[in-house]
Amino acid sequence: MSRSTPELLSEALVHLELASSYAGVDDLDQLVIDAICMRLSAGIEVLARLDPNARSRLFGGNWQFMWGMRNRIAHGYLMVDSDIVQQTIETDLPDIVRAVKRELSGV
Repeated sequence: MSRSTPELLSEALVHLELASSYAGVDDLDQLVIDAICMRLSAGIEVLARLDPNARSRLFGGNWQFMWGMRNRIAHGYLMVDSDIVQQTIETDLPDIVRAVKRELSGV
């Protein structure tokens, strides 16, 4: 059974907002970085199930970078740089969350 766009967006939003909330702790130790990575990966995987046109509309050329981040987390876990994860949470994730929320409000 395929899931609707709003269902996919809502699930992705849960993962992405949790990743963001985990980053709010004072000490980003390895356990917190791991939790953030798992939520980022899960959220991006859910977004990958969207119709390609919807993904393009939401994320444009950034999708390839988002999927690349997911691949790095999923396949090269020991090579995930915690500074890049933190930078992603601080600079990229807010725009992604806004795009998902905007799409949800218009769906």
